[in-house]
Amino acid sequence: MAFTLITRSLIIYLIVFLLLRLMGKRQIGEMQPFELVITLIIADLATIPMAETALPLIHGIIPIITLALIHFILTFLSMKSVYLRKLINGKPVIVVNPNGIDHKSLKRLNMNVNDLMENLRGCGYFNLEEVLYAIMQTNGTLTVLPRSAYAPLNASNVGIKVENASLPIILISEGKVVKENMEIAQINNNFLVKQLGKVSLKISDIFFISINTEGKMYIQPKTGEFKVIETNYQGDGKW
Repeated sequence: MAFTLITRSLIIYLIVFLLLRLMGKRQIGEMQPFELVITLIIADLATIPMAETALPLIHGIIPIITLALIHFILTFLSMKSVYLRKLINGKPVIVVNPNGIDHKSLKRLNMNVNDLMENLRGCGYFNLEEVLYAIMQTNGTLTVLPRSAYAPLNASNVGIKVENASLPIILISEGKVVKENMEIAQINNNFLVKQLGKVSLKISDIFFISINTEGKMYIQPKTGEFKVIETNYQGDGKW
């Protein structure tokens, strides 16, 4: 009995290993949606014939090979046709453009601002004004094109004095005031109203606002281009 289980497990392992090698070396986070689905199902199917000795081994191998063939067919079709590629894989979505955050694109991707900020920080960008374009790729990864001043060869590389980097805190997210962050930053609504008045905006007009410890405020209206203003705020950076 034990020898049978070992033999079946080895056979299934070798078949799955070979098929996954043929399917490519992408990491899970780099897979297209159809690739991830097929891989997960193959992994689930592989466990059944390993443990169920009453089940003929071929009954476990055929579904696995069938799914692998489906993967190869879908990959081939997506390579041959742009239309099918978009249908199977989807297409990249711009979530940040020169005007700022595209909140309609975020909704379409079922993302919120916190998801976007987390992805941007993962790319090494903590301030939205540094980003010219941010694109959500079809495999779920975010790629960023920085503004010229924040590109790898930037002002600091050529000896120009620049302000110290500081971590911004979100004050308004998706049109809602983040009261917890307001308390942490020790900022009240009157301060926001006064700063927004400088650019002829009201709180009800705002989709997103963040401020850093140097007093620089990033303002993204619900419509129109983003704005960056200097304020007299001096935070202690304890958030």
